[in-house]
Amino acid sequence: MEFALTEEQQELATTVRMLLDRRADPRVETYDEGLWSTLCEQIGVAALGIPEEYGGAGFSLFESLVVLEEVGRSLAPSPLLSSLVTAEALLAGADQDAKARLLPRIAAGEVAALAMEADAVDVLDGDLATVLVLVDGDDLYEVDPASGERSWTPSMDQTIRLATVRSDLAGATRIGDGAAARDRAAQVGAAGCAALAAGLASRALEMTVSYSKARVQFGRPIGSFQALKHRMADMLVLAEMSRSASWAASYAVATRAADADVMTHVAKAYCSDAVAHLAGETVQLHGGIAITWEHDAHLVVKRAHALGQLFGSAREHRAAVPL
Repeated sequence: MEFALTEEQQELATTVRMLLDRRADPRVETYDEGLWSTLCEQIGVAALGIPEEYGGAGFSLFESLVVLEEVGRSLAPSPLLSSLVTAEALLAGADQDAKARLLPRIAAGEVAALAMEADAVDVLDGDLATVLVLVDGDDLYEVDPASGERSWTPSMDQTIRLATVRSDLAGATRIGDGAAARDRAAQVGAAGCAALAAGLASRALEMTVSYSKARVQFGRPIGSFQALKHRMADMLVLAEMSRSASWAASYAVATRAADADVMTHVAKAYCSDAVAHLAGETVQLHGGIAITWEHDAHLVVKRAHALGQLFGSAREHRAAVPL
């Protein structure tokens, strides 16, 4: 892989960024249905990695993760990660009939969620999903969202929506191989979190540099002080390294490369640690304004914390890298 986007991928990222810059609101607790519809209908973000035979756009998982990075930069809530993980789990483990029935709905923009057990906590977008898939041991099930119980689970970052899902397997339909679906979901989920973290890293750096140019102290913009320049240069290195690690993992997972697991573990661990440090620097370099509810710095901190835990912590992923 060359560590640069193609012209088409750059255009995709730019189009998504322009739309999110105009429409995204990071202060809402659930996703904007109108914005999600626009992303799906005009850009096709939910359909990018789904094969054309199942109603998708026939691109690759890499393009989906490019979009996810822009979603991370926007700080806005979005069901893209949960729908992407569910679609990839279905592609990996579901039978042909289930793929033909469920994937076109996800490609069209229906919110999808994947639960890892019958009584599952912290299911991403589990209370909002209209397509609900469940892994139970070695079995993969389609579950009627209207059956069982679903409830929102409050968390530090309320824009990454988690839910408790209790399903009744008696009314569920077995649709395939749960082990294959689980493995693919874990891999794609970790790579997706790395992409979101890379986008968040860019947002943290942009916010901090912009503030340092506008904030004046002792008659000079604070960004002109050498000590702060050094700290922001370090932030730039972390942000760029996060993007490189994320792209490498995204490409490996999208192409099902032999080292996809290792690249994903490395990216998730590095990006989680990097964005946690960047969030702290964002607060420190903004000064007192960063600890007010009116400023977006606290949203960066919350998102960094949530991404550090979702689909495995940095410590867990480091431990999984073979020596």
